[in-house]
Amino acid sequence: MHYTYKTKGTCSSQIDLEVENGVVQEVKFTGGCNGNTKGISSLVKGMKVDDVIARCQGIRCGLKPTSCPDQLATALQAIQKEG
Repeated sequence: MHYTYKTKGTCSSQIDLEVENGVVQEVKFTGGCNGNTKGISSLVKGMKVDDVIARCQGIRCGLKPTSCPDQLATALQAIQKEG
């Protein structure tokens, strides 16, 4: 299923996700640090949603209270609450 999440507090403005049966199939960030967001997307592809949340939640970017990986974890938690 396709989901779109509007990020808060990061350089990226949106995350588009494909999740099927609790597994991340695709992640695409709009904005943010191009190489880093592509790297995150590649690394989490094929991972279980719970594992991505556990690894990415709480990561900060500099002095910001969040980051693109943290926002990905937040998006995945929102998806779980919908399901």
